[in-house]
Formats: sequence, structure tokens, C-alpha cells
Amino acid sequence: MLIQLCRGKIHRGRITECDPAYEGSLGIDLDFLDATGILPYEKILVVNGTNGERLETYVIPKERGTGALSLNGPAAMKGRVGDVITVMAFGVFTEDEAVGFLPRIIVLDERNKIIERKGALSKS
Repeated sequence: MLIQLCRGKIHRGRITECDPAYEGSLGIDLDFLDATGILPYEKILVVNGTNGERLETYVIPKERGTGALSLNGPAAMKGRVGDVITVMAFGVFTEDEAVGFLPRIIVLDERNKIIERKGALSKS
């Protein structure tokens, strides 16, 4: 049997930009991608903790050190600048791989600075 698990997560990030005229997706600071193992153009689930919206989209890499979390295209209608979001990427694992697996999780502050590393990152 195969099981889907969360393998990377950006928690409590703030949306920095909403651009409905852009092609689409969620732009994410490359530093956040590196920390969580989420890949450019990977499918992600975005949960808006401010308004309850959820959407699936893909990642567009943004400049390092900017703290960018930018909703683009139709996804921009699911949030506003300052909304608190969680971004998750999932992987498919065998039961054996799933046992003991820990995702790579970062928690951001109100300025989108990493303040905590959890899961697999807390072990390093």
C-alpha cells in the first residue's frame, strides 16, 4: 500500500503580494523552498488561516531573502496581503518508508522570518 504524507510545510507565513494579472501559482522565497525541500513547480496545497480558503497550485521560485509568498493569477482571489497561510507539499511513501518519517517544517513570524524548525529539521 502507498500512503500520502506531508513532507514539507511552511507554517504561519504572511501573503506578501496578490497579483491577479500574473500567470498563476504561489511565488515562494527560495530560502523557504530549500529549508522545507519543496521544489520549484511542485504541486502544493495552500490553506489560508485568515479566511478559510484552500487551493491547490504550484510553486514559482522567488528571490532569496525576500520572504515572498505571492498569490498570483486566479489564486490571488483566495487571499489578501497579510493573510496567514500554510503551504504543504506531499509525497507518496510505502508503509515501511512512512514509519518514523518526519516532514521538514518551518514556522514564520509576522515578517516571514523563520523562527522555528520542526520535524526532520529539529533533528539536524
